Amino acid sequence: MTQPDRATAQATSPRPALYLMIATYVVGGVGIFLGFRELSADPPSLSVATLLAVGGAGILSFVRHSIFHESDAARLGWGIGRRNNFQIEVGLANLAWGLLAILAVVLDWGLAVQASSFLVFGFYITSVGIMLLLTPPDDRTRPWRQVVLMWAFGIMLLWIGFAGMAAA
Repeated sequence: MTQPDRATAQATSPRPALYLMIATYVVGGVGIFLGFRELSADPPSLSVATLLAVGGAGILSFVRHSIFHESDAARLGWGIGRRNNFQIEVGLANLAWGLLAILAVVLDWGLAVQASSFLVFGFYITSVGIMLLLTPPDDRTRPWRQVVLMWAFGIMLLWIGFAGMAAA
């Protein structure tokens, strides 16, 4: 049996995607923390929180799913070594709401649009968590700790999104 060359071994390593996943949760978590603080200010705001929790997390997720798709497939335990267009599509969806969030802040579209970006991301993340809960045990590719972390992130995104809409 021949050993894969160094470039192939690095491309299919789960490490780059794991580091990007950790960075996504760190950036998103800081954004969520700031979102709770910003909403209690007078006047309420979500600008920095939107840039981090939705914009930053969305862009990092795009990079992980689309650019490092082979590494992300290895991280998830999926087939590796070939292009997975569905995974790249998911990355592009992450890019879409990440860019929306950044534009909402940069172009000053207001609190309602920023809160809406939290809702879109939160509905997506929470829905994926529900899908994973309903997945038959033999087909599950993620441990429960990842699913619980995903739900926590999704619920906090939704909470800030609804609170932001109420404050708008």
